[in-house]
Amino acid sequence: MNAPVTPQQLGTVRLFTQRFSSTPLGARLARHLALHQLHAWNIPYGSELSEAAALVVAELAANAATHGRVPGRDFELGLRLASAPDVLRIEVSDTRGERRPPGPGHLPPAPPLDARTGRGLLIVEALASRWEVLDRVPVGKTVRAELDLPH
Repeated sequence: MNAPVTPQQLGTVRLFTQRFSSTPLGARLARHLALHQLHAWNIPYGSELSEAAALVVAELAANAATHGRVPGRDFELGLRLASAPDVLRIEVSDTRGERRPPGPGHLPPAPPLDARTGRGLLIVEALASRWEVLDRVPVGKTVRAELDLPH
């Protein structure tokens, strides 16, 4: 007797990975390069998905460069565009595993209107369909956010 065959989902997966210096310039470059890559994947500049992805990348990269910075170590941006399921995955990894942000649903309340910081993960939570904080092997953490693609 043969085991039943599990149907495989057919689809395309596109991947992009790049390391950046853990500096404000590195964070800005990550955002710009992510937008360029999405445009190359037929997600046009200025589209709703492109704008949402730009904000998520900007916030996660800024957090990695600010809170996850270890001198001499880079942070890494990963993009994964899959057509089955239709999702854009954004991953930002740094080497500072002991400084983990609170996970989804555990964020502090929004800061006062005149505060200059403290909204990054609130923006990620508002824009992403899902997000989580993962351990990174051998060291560090990864913040993963997924945006469902419009149909």
